[in-house]
Amino acid sequence: MSTPREADHVKLIVSLFSRENSLIDEVISQLEEMFGHTDWISPELWFDRTRYYEREMGWPLHRRFVSFEDLIRPEDLVDIKIRTNGVEDQYRTDEKRCINIDPGYVAMERLVLATGKNYTHRIYLSRGIYGDLTLVFKKGGFRPLEWTFRDYAGKDVVGYLNEVRERYKKQLRGIEE
Repeated sequence: MSTPREADHVKLIVSLFSRENSLIDEVISQLEEMFGHTDWISPELWFDRTRYYEREMGWPLHRRFVSFEDLIRPEDLVDIKIRTNGVEDQYRTDEKRCINIDPGYVAMERLVLATGKNYTHRIYLSRGIYGDLTLVFKKGGFRPLEWTFRDYAGKDVVGYLNEVRERYKKQLRGIEE
């Protein structure tokens, strides 16, 4: 028999992409007001592994990843996704999004993203939000799964997320950077 225990706090991350770099910067500031200070922001990246969002958002798309200093409870991801959906709605033009905001969290074992879309590998959390197991930590680094989005499976993004995991591990151990 297993004995239930609370999960460790996890590290909030957010992916943002838009045609406008200035909008990404503006929304990062808005997210800091909501979730606390960022402790890491990726370099500017291209969101170019799929053209799925081109019709809605235009092209080319710029991307940034951010992680936040304050750790969260894993179950907080539902509320965070609903709040970030609200931020996306603030920037709609003609019913089309100008920015996409995808929150998730890094745990020692995995990267989980929040989504409103069901699929076979996604677990329902609550309030219309699913958890997408995107990467697993194995043999010293995050590894993609057969369903991992191509942009999250790329070497550079996996490398950045491994860095975020290291930062998170130090936080759990109380090591100052």
